[in-house]
Amino acid sequence: MMHSRLMNILRAPIITEKSTRAIELNNTFVFKVVKDADKHEIKQAVETIFNVQVDSVRTLNVMGKKRRSAHGIGVRSDWKKAYVTLKEGSTIDFTAQAAEKESN
Repeated sequence: MMHSRLMNILRAPIITEKSTRAIELNNTFVFKVVKDADKHEIKQAVETIFNVQVDSVRTLNVMGKKRRSAHGIGVRSDWKKAYVTLKEGSTIDFTAQAAEKESN
């Protein structure tokens, strides 16, 4: 698979109370990913970018919500979420990577 495709699959980590609890209990990280990515591509992207071993990947499609405004009704975009469970001994530290980006 092309390296540029792997780098564009992961959009952002999702840091919420629920995802933080999943990290603590199950070593499962949650990412926002592109809609056309499959589980195999997501697994390769996480292993390549973060240099960890992935145990399993679960995905779900999140439907965009309808929102009203003064100009009428609009719809937010649909998006895809991936739950990535890492093997024992592997972990991702988002704070260290953010500090590394700022120093460069």
